[in-house]
Amino acid sequence: MPVDVVFFGPPGSGKGTQASRLASTLGIPQVSTGDLLRSNVARGTDLGKVARPIMESGALVPDDLVTRMLKERLEEPDAATGALFDGYPRTVPQAEELDRLLRIEGRTLTAVLFIDVPDPVIVGRLVKRAEIEGRADDTPETVAARLRVYRDKTEPLAELYRKLGLFHRIDGDRPVDEVAFDVLATLNRVTGRVLA
Repeated sequence: MPVDVVFFGPPGSGKGTQASRLASTLGIPQVSTGDLLRSNVARGTDLGKVARPIMESGALVPDDLVTRMLKERLEEPDAATGALFDGYPRTVPQAEELDRLLRIEGRTLTAVLFIDVPDPVIVGRLVKRAEIEGRADDTPETVAARLRVYRDKTEPLAELYRKLGLFHRIDGDRPVDEVAFDVLATLNRVTGRVLA
């Protein structure tokens, strides 16, 4: 049975780091829609040619285009045993679309792992990362604005996934290795298997 997991949480929660670690451990791909979009544009695929001008204008790429890229990605051989969705879905309609895509492939979501980190810690992490990487876009004010958008648009997914019995909270305000241990332990418990 494929292991299909959504990593869920605010920006700066470490969900990308945890998805990447788990991808290495389980040998299944980490699927980030941002990476997917950039890859399609770089490779000059038909979908990438449609997405390029939208991305260059700074506008959001429409959900239907992202969905078509996701569908193609899930059909690739390395995704046959599962996928780790990093930063997708962000809205309830995207969650419904992901569910539909998985069902087409005869799959369902295994779990939604919520990496929970307090807002002040997130602000500190993102501002520090911006300083290290020389990025001017992550100031305390812009991070606070991103968190407001997350609360408004993405957090409602938590209730949807709770109702479906897929939602699992992981304390993300700890060392990376401890969080990774909990991520794997939660999936082992959910699947009833020792995954790694």
